[in-house]
This record gives sequence, structure tokens and C-alpha cells, in this order.
Amino acid sequence: MTSTVAVALIAQWVLLLGLAVVVLALVRQVGVLHQRIGPAGALMISKGVKIGEQSPTLKLQTLDGAEITVGALDPAGRSTLVMFVAPDCPVCASLLPALKSIGKQEASWLRLVFASDGDPVRQATFRREKGLEDFPYVLSAPLGMSFQIGKLPYGVLLDANGVLVSLGLCNSREHVESLFEAKRLGVASLQDYLHREGRLPIAEQPATRATPQFNEA
Repeated sequence: MTSTVAVALIAQWVLLLGLAVVVLALVRQVGVLHQRIGPAGALMISKGVKIGEQSPTLKLQTLDGAEITVGALDPAGRSTLVMFVAPDCPVCASLLPALKSIGKQEASWLRLVFASDGDPVRQATFRREKGLEDFPYVLSAPLGMSFQIGKLPYGVLLDANGVLVSLGLCNSREHVESLFEAKRLGVASLQDYLHREGRLPIAEQPATRATPQFNEA
């Protein structure tokens, strides 16, 4: 009986030591993943206009019939954030409250423009239902093709001269604000910054996609 108890105790200690080793290994792996992931930022998937290049100047008509220009000098000296969205994109719908908040809070230096493509009637209904009347809303396939938009929602940030300063796939307010941070840091995206700092291996850079079609993320 005594030997049986001793064997059982030894087996329990071996099991506990094994579990301890597994836990330590998991903790180490979590630390490695945390270091690799870094702060969340908008993922670049564009092969269109490059960072630092002048955007094509496009004169566009909004759903209200007004004319706006994207890619040229802004008379008010504001940057322009073009957000590509679509009525059938659930992520876009969940992001719109944050976008409206950002557009109003940063209006002193930022012009928020919504862009899409497709049926004008459906787009107008979507705009009205989501309360986007305070912002320009344009339908332009050439605009999307200029930046080779392949996933939605996608943000493109131009400076006051129409130069592309940052862009990326935006699934949250944090992603949108990362475009502003990338502009401040003078990098294409936060992923680009982390890569330069040696915190994001090249193999983990997001794959690019050149197909100019609007799809939800």
C-alpha cells in the first residue's frame, strides 16, 4: 500500500512538473507573439499610388450634386481622408459612428470624404440611413482604381497638397487613427514603422492585392 501511494505521489509530481514546463513555454510564446504583433494599425494592401506620390487630381460630383476635387491643393489647408465603404459591408456599417465622430472632431485640419461605387439610389439610401449627410459622398470607380482598392473599409489619407501620406484597411477606430499616426511619423503605415524598427519580420508583412474591386474585409 505504501509503495502504491509513493508511486502515485511521484506520478503527480511528474505531471505537475510537465504542466509547469508547458505553461512556461506558452508564456514565452505569448511574449514573442506580443512583440511581433505590436500596436494594431491599418494594413496596407494597395499597389496603386505610392506613399509620397501626388494623387491623381479628380473632379468628382457628390450625391448632393456638389463638385469636389480630390488630389489637389486644398484651399483650407486641410488633409483629406477618403474612406471607401459600401452598403453591403457590415464592417463599414459598424465603423461609421467612429468615422463621423472623427470627421467632426478633426474638422479643423481634416476633410472626410466617403467614396463608393454602384447604384446611386442604393448608395443615397445607405448614406441617409447612416446619417452621413454632413460629409461629401462620391461614387467613382476611377478613384478606387487610383489606389487599387481591394478590401473594405479602406482609408486613404492625403495631405493638403494632395500627396498620399498613408493608407490602409481600417476595421476599427484604432486603425483609422493609425493613419494619422503614420502621417505624424512620416511612414507608410504602422506596420512599415514596426518593420523599420525590426519588430515586424518581412515574412509577416501583409500581402498586397492589386485587383481594383470593392469587397468587404
